[in-house]
Amino acid sequence: MKTVVVREYARLTTDNVASTLDQATITPSAFDWLCNLAAGFGKGGATLLQIESRRWLRLDNHVGVVETPCGTLLEILPKHTEQAEEETAARSRALLIRMLEAALDLPVRNADRADIATFHHPLLEWVMRQFVLALDHQVKRGLRFDYRRMEEEQRFLRGQLDVVKQMRQPPGRAHIFHIRHDLFLPDRPENRLLKSALMRVCSSTRQPDTWRLAHELAGLLAEIPECKDTQADFRQWRHDRLMAHYQPVRPWCELVLGQHMPLTVRGATHGISLLFPMEKLFERYVEAGLRRQLPPPYSLKAQARSAFLCEHEGKGMFQLRPDFLVQWGCENFLLMDAKWKLISIADRENKYGLSQQDFYQLFAYGHKYLNGTGNMLLIYPQTAELPEPLGPFVFSDVDKLLLWVVPFDLANGRLEWPLEAGFSQLLTTVAKQADRFHG
Repeated sequence: MKTVVVREYARLTTDNVASTLDQATITPSAFDWLCNLAAGFGKGGATLLQIESRRWLRLDNHVGVVETPCGTLLEILPKHTEQAEEETAARSRALLIRMLEAALDLPVRNADRADIATFHHPLLEWVMRQFVLALDHQVKRGLRFDYRRMEEEQRFLRGQLDVVKQMRQPPGRAHIFHIRHDLFLPDRPENRLLKSALMRVCSSTRQPDTWRLAHELAGLLAEIPECKDTQADFRQWRHDRLMAHYQPVRPWCELVLGQHMPLTVRGATHGISLLFPMEKLFERYVEAGLRRQLPPPYSLKAQARSAFLCEHEGKGMFQLRPDFLVQWGCENFLLMDAKWKLISIADRENKYGLSQQDFYQLFAYGHKYLNGTGNMLLIYPQTAELPEPLGPFVFSDVDKLLLWVVPFDLANGRLEWPLEAGFSQLLTTVAKQADRFHG
């Protein structure tokens, strides 16, 4: 299997070029397969890549792992810096792992995991390793069995005799009994999903330790059948008290079986493939960091939907959905929107790389959710070009509607707040929460 490691917006070609994180060579069959996959994305309203010519294509903002039918494993990492030196791949992979843990709320087993800083295997191997570790812990705790009603014909009596069917037996089959009985079996939706995910890991992993543990578990789960309808079995996954010990392994099972992938990709990839829109992944990562930073009495509401841009015939039209809304009691206190984009405070000629469309969007949010008065934050990933907050951008001198461009520390998962008077009370509360957390 050939592994190609690139990052967002990299260019792929069939020609022989020097491989870096921003360009790489793939086989013609992988090139054609990616073009067909991109066509499927386009039908679903998403964009995976752009075809520049017959020999070049450019990736978009999806990250993760895709395995082509010809055996090419394409690993796409986040582009969190303009530099593309060799050691950036390890740092980008470590960043992606941290973001996935926070965004998808993955329960990582810290006692058994390799240190992220020294983990140099592809993302897919890390996911499979975490799944088999979680499944091994689940098997040691015990699998959930259930009674299953069986109706069959036998030459002996067992359980209940089906009197109606027995009375209809012809004379020559009077010695055959119609019986009903219950069997205590592990054949239930949760176990079938775990077995299916395990078999995919057995056929996909290339790491000796993961391969060995996966095949040991496959022997223990040999009597459990694989699921035939993955989505139906996930809908039947129970969350009651008796199934609480199954919850840590479910997120890993969903990753291996592709339930976190975009709908247009499911069933179209070969092997185990993981693809995530980087914009959505960054939003979830920022949300996890903000919930950790904001203590009471402040509350965070994600994807607020209470305001519309206008009304027509008494009904709201064009719903406004800011990424985050900080509330203090019953009042809207602060509005925030996250954007996965690299900007530079030194690029004044190009307005720091900021988008006019984003400012129009925040302008509408501020008037509908903050009544035209207050502070708004536009959140970008922190880089050497954006080390500290930038602003304020004044929309109205009369009503004091202000917008701040602030960086989000990707390494620590923390927001860099503006050190201004309007945030003094919030910053004091956040600082006290941080002292309690570190203390």
